[in-house]
Amino acid sequence: MLNIGCHLSCTKGFLHMGKEALSIDADTFQFFTRNPRGGKAKPLDLEDIAKYLEFAKNHEIKQILAHAPYTLNPCAKEEGLRGFAFTTMQDDLRRLEHIPGAMYNFHPGSHVGQGEKEGIRLITEHLNRLFEEEFSTTVLLETMAGKGSEIGRCFEEIQEIIEGVEHREKLGVCMDTCHVFDAGYDIVNDLDGVLKEFDKIIGLKRLKAVHINDSMNTLGSHKDRHAKIGEGKIGLKAMVRMINHEKLRELPFYLETPNELEGYHKEILLLKSLYKAG
Repeated sequence: MLNIGCHLSCTKGFLHMGKEALSIDADTFQFFTRNPRGGKAKPLDLEDIAKYLEFAKNHEIKQILAHAPYTLNPCAKEEGLRGFAFTTMQDDLRRLEHIPGAMYNFHPGSHVGQGEKEGIRLITEHLNRLFEEEFSTTVLLETMAGKGSEIGRCFEEIQEIIEGVEHREKLGVCMDTCHVFDAGYDIVNDLDGVLKEFDKIIGLKRLKAVHINDSMNTLGSHKDRHAKIGEGKIGLKAMVRMINHEKLRELPFYLETPNELEGYHKEILLLKSLYKAG
């Protein structure tokens, strides 16, 4: 069975998200840990979490994905911004200890003129400090489109971060289809080649999740604008190849397309109908 979900709002709590996921035939979901533009998180509602965990167990909602706010930049030039990223991620991971099996995804950050090497050094320093505390949640580095001074625009940069982390067993990768396409990886015409390159540089064992999104832009544009499934430059056929690929088909897929709940429901049903059991 295809393990697929979408991005849901966490403002009404985990049980609400679980019920919402079920209402659109999703088997999983992604959520922001707090406002995507930053700020304080709501107090934990342990009663709501307990009800959600029971609901998820009864309805076979599988591994969910928490997403860090977009504003976090572990490799910012200003120490204050790096400190904000650290305390926010530390708080997020402490809170996620109450949701066994959840994963935590974040954008590596932008070096803002410091250069890729310094940016990577700061990210690895950030993760090493973060992992001084014993968290059970797997942390995912997201592949990026490469706009501006983003780190993570190529597999080599992701791997260099991983190599610099002492407790790298805590790390995985989330591949965003729009991002890798915009970064120049041709998942439309050479998916096998892209996965072979990923495996050679990072290792497919590190790939833990996929953000499945079409792209408004052409291959290698480095722009990062998501499109609805089948309405962009990647196209439906390439998406179908991805969800059915032997190296990917068992992974959780998360939609981040420009949709409301009804649109997500249609995309989930479409992709499930094109998934081949095997």
